[in-house]
Formats: sequence, C-alpha cells, structure tokens
Amino acid sequence: MNAPFRMGQQTRESFAAYLCDDDTVETVKPIVNDMGWLVEKVHKGGLRNAVQSLSITASPNILLVDLSESSDPINDINGLAEVCEPGTVVIAMGQVNDVRLYRDLQASGIHDYLLKPVFPEQVRDVLMHAQAMLNAPRLAEPVDKVTRTLTAVVGTRGGVGASTIATSLAWLMGASAKRSAALLDLDVHFGTGALTLDLEPGRGLIDAIDNPSRIDGLFIERAMVRANDNLAILSAEAPINQPLLSDGGTFFHLREEITAAFESTVIDLPRNMMITYPHLLNDVQTVVLVTELTLASARDAIRLLAGFKSTCPGARVILVANKVPASGGEISRKDFESSIERPIDIIIAADPKLAVKSAKLGNCLAEVSRGTKLAQPFNRLCQLVLSAADEEEGEGATSGTGNTKSSVKSTSLLGKIGSVGSLLSKRGKS
Repeated sequence: MNAPFRMGQQTRESFAAYLCDDDTVETVKPIVNDMGWLVEKVHKGGLRNAVQSLSITASPNILLVDLSESSDPINDINGLAEVCEPGTVVIAMGQVNDVRLYRDLQASGIHDYLLKPVFPEQVRDVLMHAQAMLNAPRLAEPVDKVTRTLTAVVGTRGGVGASTIATSLAWLMGASAKRSAALLDLDVHFGTGALTLDLEPGRGLIDAIDNPSRIDGLFIERAMVRANDNLAILSAEAPINQPLLSDGGTFFHLREEITAAFESTVIDLPRNMMITYPHLLNDVQTVVLVTELTLASARDAIRLLAGFKSTCPGARVILVANKVPASGGEISRKDFESSIERPIDIIIAADPKLAVKSAKLGNCLAEVSRGTKLAQPFNRLCQLVLSAADEEEGEGATSGTGNTKSSVKSTSLLGKIGSVGSLLSKRGKS
C-alpha cells in the first residue's frame, strides 16, 4: 500500500476517512477542513466500508481507517491491501493497545496506528506527517539498463501452432535468457497458454476486461499466474456465452503495464484480435509470423505481411514455418518463398512424439525438446527476438518486414496472390 505511486489515468482524491463512531468523526472533520481537504470524504463506517468503497473507486493519497469493529485486524488489513492502489498512505486507528499488533500492522504496510480515543493534536500531527512524506522530493530512480522486448506471435491460419510457439518463446526468455518474462494470451475464450503449462488461468484477464480501471502494477502482480520464477502468464477461459465487450483500450493498457513490469513480453495475438484492435501492434519490436507450407497459409502470409507494413512498420518480422513434415509440405519451401517474395527465417520440423510428450508432461515444446534437434530452431528464434530489441531504431526501419533481402522483385499484392493460384495449377499437373 505504501509502494511508490505511478501516475495513472485516474485522478486520486487527497484524503478519505472511514470511521466507526460519531465522536471520532466530529474530531477529524475540523482537522480535514483546516488542511484544505473535502469534509465529505470523512465517511461513517469502518474498515469493511472502506474495502467496499475502494473496490470500485480510486484510492486516495491518504487513507484513515478505523479498525474498532474488526475482529481480525491483520487479516482485514490484508483485505484492504487487495483493493488499495500503490502509493496510498494508510493510517489506522483502533481500541486495541498491543505492541505486537502495532508491529504487525506496520509490517503489513500501515504508515501509523492511533489508539482511540484520539485527540485533535494527535490526528493533525500524523496527517501532516503523511502529507509531508507524500510531498517530499523523491530520489532519482536508477536508470533501467535492461533492454525490454515486446513480441507479438501471429498465425497465418488456425492450427498452425502459433500458441505453441508463443508459449515456448516466453519460456525460453525466462529459462535460457534468464529474463523476467510474461506471456499475454489474448485468445480470451479458447486460449491455451495456461493449459500448455498445466496451469489454471485464473480470472485476472476477465477481471481486467470487466473492470479496466483497476489495471495497474499491483493488479498485474496479483492477476498473473506464475509458471516458474522467471515466467508469468495472463490467460483466460471465458464462458463461450460471454461476448468480448471492449474497445481495445483494456488490452492496450494491459500490454503497457505488463511491458513495464517484465523484461520480455510475448503476446499470443489471434488474427481476429489483430484486425479488430490493430493498435495492439503499435511499438512492437518483433512480430513472429507462424505458418505452414500450404496454399492457404501462403495466401494469408502475403496479406498479413502487407498489413504489418501499415500497423507496425518498424517491427522486424520473423517468418517461422512450423510442423513441416520430413517429406515436405503441401507446397515446397522454394515455391512458398517465391510466392510470398521473402525467405522463411526458421523451419520447425513436425515431431508428433515430442508434441505428445509435451501434452502429457504439461511442459512447453521448447522445454521437452532440449537436447534434441528440435531445440535448435527454438533457440534461434529466441536469439533473433533478442537481437531485434538491441538494434538501433534507424536499423529497425530498414529491417521492416523482412530482415533478409529477397531476390525476387517486388510486385503488387494482387500479383502476389495471383502467384499462389499458379502454385495450385502446378500442383495439379504434378
């Protein structure tokens, strides 16, 4: 509760009080008025009323709360912490005169504890001290030298394995790169990020959609599910009869808070979400486009690559061909690359045995493939994402949607899609 406050979009009140008895209310009101705060913010009702009120409104800078009606003050204060935003200075008062309670309350983040009955001078002193602490100049925060990565993983078609790649990439960021990593699975109804790692998704993402004003650093810390020490996941399994009602601002705000809290953020971005909320790709450093070697994937890869040029022109696009059988795909790699007019960056071979092992163990594919040939393309992908973050902004514009120059001359989008049709006739002749 006394953590450093980061200014958000909501305006916070200077002060609020939740007091149990009339005598204390009458004692506090004149002091509040003298300090230039709103007297209407002195409410009748103790800690329970405070929790109910702050669960739907922004927390004040200074909060005075009465514990007189609380049978378990420590547990109730922890409940208050669940709804109290970072940066709020909380002052408690009560009738229990116990030094152990005082120490426990301070350990829970309480600024001070007043023993009732309280006197005007006592209340004035503690409120002035709290205000002085809020107004005191802050020491300059140390410069964050860690290069943060923001990566979106998109599939050309459903079932190409984009979620598998996203989960594996996020896991590698934590396990191999030793970075604090987050996976944001935006398939709200059918996401598999938590399922892949044998985790319960929790209600964090659904709560954020229902109540976007609550999204802040503290919310992110409590809503995300820990897969290990270096990886946290925000996923959901929303009921199928619960439509997604959002203008996209909620997801963008989530992305911003998660990016600020973790060194590497991976977004599993369904195609429909990308189309509905294109601003989710703003400022993304890397887009991993996952495809299969099929005609349908070639057609949609052309369309998506063209779309990335307008939605995220400065991002590096890494093209990953996934689940490629040893005998080759529906179309050859050469024909696929000729059709989309750019090379494939990474080939991940189909390995049904490792896929089954991953599902049975509740581990991502990158983890169960360690020590096998399949580990090499995953490690290469991780290296490419990290190198993209280290590039200078000027170089990022030149990499654009390719990173690798194509030997084929650029043509119109219509011409590219037309070349996919020629592959179909070529396949029929063969």
